[in-house]
Amino acid sequence: MSQRFAVIGVGKYGATIARRLAEKGAEVFAFDSNEDKIENIKDEVAQAVTLDCTDSKALIQQGIKDIDVVVVAIGENFEATVLTSVNLIDMGIKRVIARASGDNQKLILSKIGVDEILSPEDEVAFVVREKLLNPSIISFLQLPDDYEIAEVLAPKGIVLRTIGDIDFRNNYELTLVTVKRVFDVKKDGEMVEETHVIGVPSYETVIEERDTLVIYGTKNHVDRFLEINQS
Repeated sequence: MSQRFAVIGVGKYGATIARRLAEKGAEVFAFDSNEDKIENIKDEVAQAVTLDCTDSKALIQQGIKDIDVVVVAIGENFEATVLTSVNLIDMGIKRVIARASGDNQKLILSKIGVDEILSPEDEVAFVVREKLLNPSIISFLQLPDDYEIAEVLAPKGIVLRTIGDIDFRNNYELTLVTVKRVFDVKKDGEMVEETHVIGVPSYETVIEERDTLVIYGTKNHVDRFLEINQS
């Protein structure tokens, strides 16, 4: 049985979370005191209701106790975030995740029993910082213990070499997950570029200039691989 999610507070950040969950096939319930915000998302989630999210009785009437995961994404009113989180914890909700801005808010939420805290500002700053420090990194997923899955532009030093020759594991302590390759195709009489995943690459696969590599390893090993092969 799939999990049921509720997102409380569907401003820009909360609405993005709700949409991404729904796109993955999750059953998502959206709650907000702002009718316009609910109107904007009602067609994209299982249910969207306008209500005072600090009112525990109103949430209970909407079946909040049957929800597996509740994300409190209220951005403009931290008092409402605290009160809502306390109410959800008191109701016995299995998993409460709340949004915080700054260390003080994180501390308060942790003190009232919220174990998982979202910090949009930190997340954005981290991504921007990594891209600024290394323009070869297109995107990445940060994992525990300093590991990451990164999409990187193929550095010049490995272009026209086979994967077996590069030997990601032994030479760089990295795992090559797959390769995204740009193909020139003709559409409507014009040549356009299309990017496709080439699946599980073999030792004989040759890296091309416009390839994007999806690699897994620690941040230090990713950085070392790119630094060694930049030219």
